[in-house]
Amino acid sequence: MTHGISADLLDRLASAGRVCVLTGSGVSAESGIPTFRDAQTGLWANFRPEELATADAFERNPELVWNWYQWRRDLVRMAKPNAAHEAIAEMELIFPEFSLISQNVDGLHQLAGNKKLIEFHGNILRTICSVERCEVDNFDPEAAPPACPDCGAKLRPDVVWFGEPINPEYLERAYQDSSNCQVLFTIGTSAQVQPAAGLAETALQSGACVVEINPQRTILSDRVTFHLSGAASDILPILVRKLRRSIQ
Repeated sequence: MTHGISADLLDRLASAGRVCVLTGSGVSAESGIPTFRDAQTGLWANFRPEELATADAFERNPELVWNWYQWRRDLVRMAKPNAAHEAIAEMELIFPEFSLISQNVDGLHQLAGNKKLIEFHGNILRTICSVERCEVDNFDPEAAPPACPDCGAKLRPDVVWFGEPINPEYLERAYQDSSNCQVLFTIGTSAQVQPAAGLAETALQSGACVVEINPQRTILSDRVTFHLSGAASDILPILVRKLRRSIQ
């Protein structure tokens, strides 16, 4: 057994037709992207993320919030998918029915090759109109924030801020997938942020096998079917390789 990858787990995966994966900030952190609540640096050391990632903060000081997100975007653009992202992309090719629900906003899953993806909290690299909510590609990069070329309203990053609802379509799809899957992976997430944290609970109540991959134990660890302790970029490539061998 390597990293807690048992024969029982491999047998369950080999026979699974419907698999759902939920990823959190721990997966992105392994690509060098600071988690949302990690200490800020430089100018941003004086601010708490929870005080900047709100519609009220954007209304009060749109320049400050826009510039903070530009700084975060620069960090994201420098990052590359890690071995965990690549393994999850390979999983999409293995299982007949596969869905990926990510709480991350960096787009690294798409870069790794995943196509069946629900971006639960949006994508920081996209820009939308704060009024019309439509995606905007052409705007003045020097403005902070730029104006919508259609209506003149302020542009903002396409992310879900504190106090804002998850896209209802995404929420419905995520809960359908987690209630219908045979195996659900929860990877690099604390299992505390709702409503995403409820997806594992839904899978458990539906009788699914739930696999948690995390260096630390969480409030979910004692209830999951399998807890694999360690970095996702270490565990997932081994898991996928062993799975490939078992189904050949």
